[in-house]
Order: sequence, then C-alpha cells, then structure tokens
Amino acid sequence: MTAMSRRHVGRLLAVTVVSWATAGTAYATEPQSVVFTGRDGVEVTGSLYLPDRQPAPAVVLLPMMGRSRADWDMTAQKLAEAGIAALAIDFRRNGGSRLGADGAGTGDYSDLVIDGDAARAYLASRPDISAGRIGMMGASIGASVAVLSAASDPQVRSLALLSPSLEYRGLRIEQPLRKYASRPALLVVSSEDPYALRSARAMVSMGDGARELRVLSGAGHGTVMLSRDPDLSSALVDWFLRTLL
Repeated sequence: MTAMSRRHVGRLLAVTVVSWATAGTAYATEPQSVVFTGRDGVEVTGSLYLPDRQPAPAVVLLPMMGRSRADWDMTAQKLAEAGIAALAIDFRRNGGSRLGADGAGTGDYSDLVIDGDAARAYLASRPDISAGRIGMMGASIGASVAVLSAASDPQVRSLALLSPSLEYRGLRIEQPLRKYASRPALLVVSSEDPYALRSARAMVSMGDGARELRVLSGAGHGTVMLSRDPDLSSALVDWFLRTLL
C-alpha cells in the first residue's frame, strides 16, 4: 500500500469512528411516547425522557405556537443525562395532540393551559417522578402557559421562560407571575426581540422570588434560540439542577 493510500484509509477510519460516536450519543436516552387526557377530555401527546436514577425530578417542556415537541429533543436529552426527567408535549393545536369532539379550536387560547396542567398532573402521578420537584419550561406562548399552570400549584418549584410575553393571544401573565411569588424563574430573551425583551425586564420585579434574566444576541425567538446559541441548552439544564435538586 502506498503512503497516499494509507493516508486515505486513515481518513476514512477517522470519519467512521466520529460518525459512530455521534450516533451513539444522539440516542443516549430513548424517549417514551405517552398519551394522557386533560380535564376537558382532550388527549395530549408527549415524549418522556427518563434518567437512570429514579424517582427523579422532572420538567415539563411546552412548545411555541405552530411548532412541535421535537424542538426540545436535545434539551430533553441533556436533562435526562443530568438526572432530571423531561416531558415534552404537543399542544392540542400543534403536532400530535388531538382536539376534542368538535375537532376544532377557537380564538380562546386558554385551552392550552389545560394541556400544561395535564402534563404537570401526569408527571406528578408517576411513581418514578418526585412529585414535589417539578419544573416547567416554555417558549413564546408556551412560556405563558407555563406561568399560568405553575401559579396555582406549589409542586412546581422552578420556571424557565424563553421569549416570554406579558400578554400574548389573550394570555396575560402579570398577576399569575406575582402569584407564583417566591419560587424562582429564569427569563431568556434575545436582544433583537423587542416585546419579549421589554416583557422580561418588567417580569424581573414581579413576585418576590429570584428572577434571573439572560439576554442573548442574534438568537431569535422561542425555541429557535436553542439552535442558534449552542450554550443555551446546557444553561437551562444547569438552571434546573440548581433549582430542583
């Protein structure tokens, strides 16, 4: 074999090893497909990522409008690898979750809060989840749903809100966030997202708990920030490690 051939084979082997290693880490935690029902009878579909050690704390992951739970795949994997279960759901208007008997939605987006409540209750009902150590994380309208769902449930100990809005699609969160009171919340926005930035800055003073503001640059809106900022998923995992464990 010539020197050139040996170099070519070496490069092929290196590529093969790297590709195999990448594929191996991509499926470190296989999600379970789960279906549960909200209090109005609508089925909600989700992907549940469980860590090896149980019972475990857990985080509900809520999508932005028009997007699916797949946006959370990488973050959910990292949470599970860190010892925190993750349940990513599709809202009834998105992805796999189904509408009620009439098969249609309305302009009232408060029904999304029922989906968030159902996800939270589903986690609390599982013996492999520590019911008193649940967090919620949402993006855009999912952030609004997270606040509205968490406000009246003391089992929700921590929030992370990506591109939150004080009012969006009729969902107002100022009073619910004050009711959330002394429990901690992480607010993540990008500097070129003006309404989310104004909302997050105002939210820092709502409630008497820790309100941590993280402002990114050029990261976009909602779960788009996860793909544009390679450090964001790890920062979110660190937040829940600090506030749930």
